[in-house]
Amino acid sequence: MSQTIFITGTSTGLGRLTARVFAERGWNVAATMRDLGKAEEPAKFRNVKYLQLDVADVDQVKAATADAITAFGKVDVVVNNAGMGTFGALELAEESAIDWQYSVNVRGPINIIRSFLPHFRAHRGGMFINISSFMGLTTAMPLASLYNMSKFALEGLTEALYYELEPLNIDLRLIEQGGSSDNNFVRNIAWNTSETIRDYDVLTSKVKARLETAKEGDLDDPQMIVDAIYALATRESTQFRTVLGSTGNTLMALRHSVPIEDYLARMASAF
Repeated sequence: MSQTIFITGTSTGLGRLTARVFAERGWNVAATMRDLGKAEEPAKFRNVKYLQLDVADVDQVKAATADAITAFGKVDVVVNNAGMGTFGALELAEESAIDWQYSVNVRGPINIIRSFLPHFRAHRGGMFINISSFMGLTTAMPLASLYNMSKFALEGLTEALYYELEPLNIDLRLIEQGGSSDNNFVRNIAWNTSETIRDYDVLTSKVKARLETAKEGDLDDPQMIVDAIYALATRESTQFRTVLGSTGNTLMALRHSVPIEDYLARMASAF
């Protein structure tokens, strides 16, 4: 009997590729997205069900969960992939931007997890794979306080849930990815700006330039990330936390090798 995976944020990038790879490898796939107009041709994959879902909308989460279970009978793995990034000086952020960052990157996974827990408990098993970032383990640049906050929160949430879900045979996994060559994250960043406060302009220009001129060699192959997700879903890997890519692993090694004061100063000096 084929296993079933439920994936959020599958309209583009990593989520879209993950859905395609799992479908090609024989899994049933519940592929969710906010805009169903961005779904791949339904006839292309008969084992894929496309579902409309805004992870910040609790009612939509409950409906999508029920629809996926009805369609396939049982869901084995849930991938919390949907996410967004608000960058820029915290002082300049609109209240709505702060709430949006939290609602998608933190409350979104909480909504999904809470919705699937009754199903996983009933079957005494299941797995949540939460797509984080190396910025959930370490800060890497200025003006990313809100994004960093959201990913740090996801890391803490996932670790803490281990204690209550492990006795129920429900697994938790984290993937700390970096930027990938198939990721439109930079183009989709929502920047906090101001027409009157100019004190952050120079730093903002430097950070934008760094993001927009990332070298191909600094970006990860998205297939590598999907392969890591697949290894976790099939239990070929049992790692709780998987840090991917040279950038993330280099930053983690530096973070662990020097005092935090030195690490922060070194990161700041690059800008």
